[in-house]
Amino acid sequence: METDVVHIRPARAKDASALADVYAEAWRGAYRGIIPHLSLERMIARRGERWWKAALADRRPLLVLDFDGAASGYVTYGRCRSGRAPFQGEIFELYLHPVYQGLGLGEKLFERARQRLFDLRLRGLMVWALTDNDSACAFYLSLGGKPVAEGAERFGDISLRKVAFAWS
Repeated sequence: METDVVHIRPARAKDASALADVYAEAWRGAYRGIIPHLSLERMIARRGERWWKAALADRRPLLVLDFDGAASGYVTYGRCRSGRAPFQGEIFELYLHPVYQGLGLGEKLFERARQRLFDLRLRGLMVWALTDNDSACAFYLSLGGKPVAEGAERFGDISLRKVAFAWS
């Protein structure tokens, strides 16, 4: 008898607590030392279980990486916010709990979201990453993403550079 221990599925209301934990741990791991501490902790505090319950109730496109029955990562996606032709689709967030990083699971989440965007007839894909987040930039480059735009994001009183990676 074969059993899938890891699979990707649409998020459910009961995932809210696990998603809040994934978000907090992934953001601390990715952005500690990049985003000022107080700004980072405030952002994490705003995305607690209550926020996730509301987001799930809104039925936003959100897939979770289910590891043995628990949400251990997630990806959100939809129509590109910048309206930059020819990139119609966008991955807004893709995060894994640090325990599951480096195992190829992020790539599986990425590819599933990419397929969903294709199914929605949204051609071309963009995703933004802070340029100081070396892991994220390396991840998107390894998946064939090409830098196509730059911008900045404010965190408290500092501005951090970001880069858009794109796939045709």
